[in-house]
Amino acid sequence: MSHCYIPSLLTVNYRSLYNETVKNKVREDKLRSRIRKIARFYYQKGRMPSFSEIAEITGFQSKNAVFKLVNKLEKLKVLERDDKGRLIALSIAAPVKLLGTVEAGFPSPAEEELADNLSLDDLLIQNPEATFLLKVSGDSMSEAGILPGDMVLVDKGEQPKNGDIVIAEVDGQWTMKYLRKRGENVMLLPANPKYQPIKPKKELKIAGVVTAVVRKYR
Repeated sequence: MSHCYIPSLLTVNYRSLYNETVKNKVREDKLRSRIRKIARFYYQKGRMPSFSEIAEITGFQSKNAVFKLVNKLEKLKVLERDDKGRLIALSIAAPVKLLGTVEAGFPSPAEEELADNLSLDDLLIQNPEATFLLKVSGDSMSEAGILPGDMVLVDKGEQPKNGDIVIAEVDGQWTMKYLRKRGENVMLLPANPKYQPIKPKKELKIAGVVTAVVRKYR
């Protein structure tokens, strides 16, 4: 008679396994959806969201739920926190496939082979905790290839050197120019002949060094 119980036990086990599988699938889908929402924010804003912004875009009602999600994403290496608790993108900054090099023509299909996976963050940012984005207005740096509407990456931890493009506050006004040092004299030079060099009258503060330019064409 004991064998009569085996089908019943198997039925219960299969049903339990099925229910657990469904629950796991739902949890994974929800997590992927939340990661996609955070990634969308990251690419639209050029920065990671704050905890309150994560609550808003994911629909969480409590800070505790947001902290649990962030902890889970840290374990998955999707993001990490810096010393001040701010979020830094890791795998959420999806790598772009690097196909090789190109000249002023079109690569043949045979040349279009995968060389590597390249994260734009890894390529452009050396010091994530000290790097920020600024949108460019004005054309004073056009001959340096920096145009209105471009985004520039600025590293505030980089030591400014002669010839660097810097973000500076000059006598209370902010600007982006080449830094020119000659002995004790410091000037800020434009990359457009329509503009004049700037020599600080009272005060000069360097906020950071421009390390990259980002431009969208579409």
